[in-house]
Amino acid sequence: MALAQPGPDGPPTAWAAPLRGDLATTACMETLQVAYLHAVAAAAGCSLSQPFPDNGIDWHLSHGSRAHAVDDEVTLKVQLKATQQTAPCPPGPYFSFTLDNDHLRKLARPRVAVPKILVVMLLPRAVDDWLLARPDRLELRHCCYWINLAGHPVSGRYRTNVRIPTARIFDDRALCAIMARVGAGGVP
Repeated sequence: MALAQPGPDGPPTAWAAPLRGDLATTACMETLQVAYLHAVAAAAGCSLSQPFPDNGIDWHLSHGSRAHAVDDEVTLKVQLKATQQTAPCPPGPYFSFTLDNDHLRKLARPRVAVPKILVVMLLPRAVDDWLLARPDRLELRHCCYWINLAGHPVSGRYRTNVRIPTARIFDDRALCAIMARVGAGGVP
C-alpha cells in the first residue's frame, strides 16, 4: 500500500508502508512515551534516573538551581502511562483515564517526601501517525498531559477514573514550573 508523506520541500511523495517489527503495540507505546519524557527533561535541564526495581514509579527527574529554596536540587517522581483509548486533542477541560486502585493509592498519598505526578500520553491508533521526521523538526504525536493526584480518592472497586486536565500539557515549560514550585517547598 502506497501512502503520501510530505516531501522535504512540502509536496507529498509516495512511499511504501514500512516493514515494522512485531514488538507488541503497548511496548512500542511505552518506548515512545519514554522518548517524549527524555526530550522534555533535556529541554528543561533535568536529569533522569530510573529506579530499579521500579516500585510503581517509572522515573525520577532532578532539577538543580540556586534559586530553589528547599535544596539546590529537587526531585520529582513520574509515573508514565500511554493510551489510544482517548483520541488525541480531546475536547473539553479534561479527559478520563482509568487507573488500577493499587497504582492510584501510590500516586495519591497526600504527604510525601518527594512529590509524584502522573503523565499520560495520548497516541493516535495508527502507528504511522506517531512520528514525523523532517529536516527542520521531529514531531512526536500527540502529547502528554500531567496531574498531581495527591489526595485523590479511590472510588471504584478495582479501578478508578481520574480526570486529566487538558490545560496541563507536559512540556519543558510545564516541567520547569513544576520544579520551581517544588523547589520553593510547594506541590507540583
